[in-house]
Amino acid sequence: MRNWSTAINESVADALEKNDRKRVELIVQRYGAAETITLRVFNNKGQLLATSNPQQDGQVTNWLVVTGIHAALEKREAQGVAKGVLSNDDRLFIAQPIVRDGQLLGALRMSITLQQFQRQFAIVIWTVLGTLVFTVLLCTFISEWLARSLSRPIQTMKNFAIRLGSGHFGDKLQIRQSNELDQLAIELNRMSERLASLDQERRAFLANVSHELRTPISNVLVTVEALRNGAVADPGVSDRFLKNVEDESKRLSRLIDDLLNLGRLEAGVVLLEKQNIHLPGLIGRAVRAMETRMQNSQISAQVNVAELQIQGDSERLLQAFINLLDNAIKHSAANSQIFIAGYREGKQAVITIRDQGQGIKDSDLPRIFEQFYTGDRSRKGRGVGLGLAIAKRIIEAHGGSITVSTKVGHGSTFTIYLPI
Repeated sequence: MRNWSTAINESVADALEKNDRKRVELIVQRYGAAETITLRVFNNKGQLLATSNPQQDGQVTNWLVVTGIHAALEKREAQGVAKGVLSNDDRLFIAQPIVRDGQLLGALRMSITLQQFQRQFAIVIWTVLGTLVFTVLLCTFISEWLARSLSRPIQTMKNFAIRLGSGHFGDKLQIRQSNELDQLAIELNRMSERLASLDQERRAFLANVSHELRTPISNVLVTVEALRNGAVADPGVSDRFLKNVEDESKRLSRLIDDLLNLGRLEAGVVLLEKQNIHLPGLIGRAVRAMETRMQNSQISAQVNVAELQIQGDSERLLQAFINLLDNAIKHSAANSQIFIAGYREGKQAVITIRDQGQGIKDSDLPRIFEQFYTGDRSRKGRGVGLGLAIAKRIIEAHGGSITVSTKVGHGSTFTIYLPI
């Protein structure tokens, strides 16, 4: 009441200073109400200028006897509890002097009955409680809506995961929400695509394995049947057939060994016996191991490897380099050279193996390191397409990498990066 009356006091003072009584009456009627607040304004002589309850206040002849008015006209503020002007009900009141520039312009008295105060307080309480109930209901509705909006995509993801678990790879999950669920949906879609790709690779792998195993076994069976049917009686024919059985058995053994090595490398169960390796010596071993093959194919090797030390499993790395040299020999023309170079680049040893063959077609280049992939179909009988795949996985197991560049008609270059 004091804060309220102080604010009204300022507005009334402005009007009294301009001798604008109508404005005073307007202010009193605006902020005073007979049911709640009684507001009165007096001049500096204690005469009533405006009241919010004119019907009742018209019966009062002497306002100086009303509690608080005399004090206000003496420029003192008074407040407390007093009886009503024409009734015996208890009222809270505050009386303030209206002063402007040190001059007393009048007095302002505001009062409210305890019953009215309690009624106003009850209104405030019920308003607060109503607002609280409404807020709780609104929060409950919003929480329910949020829970449903979150549970729907989660349920969708759950069903999607169940489908993946049952083998339905390659499906797409559609979640359009700008939050973490959207990112999770993207990752699930990537996983689905990867699983579909892996499943396709697995099927292709099994088909290729079946084909590659079936071919030597069929050749052996046909040869054995021919020997059984009388070919063994001819020494020349039997020797040729037995040599064919021996070759196909060796081919089958090599294929099984390659499959086992590839499986161990991909599963990460191969333990590398790392040690310091003299790189020129390792390359020299690989070249000497393929020397007979190169002589038979009329191919020579030119080696220029810097004195570098690397760490790794010498036998595994030797296998990788032999596979790369074997690939270079297969695709090199007669009377050509294979160039092998090794040098340091930062903290890596770089080894290049370049042949002078026909190069690799652009369509074959992305798949050159895939299992069982042989770009040149006419050479399929000379390999099963596992050598480069094994070499790549051995190099990666050593923390390195391998790339290939080619120019059709001018040969291919395989570049190996290994940490020093």
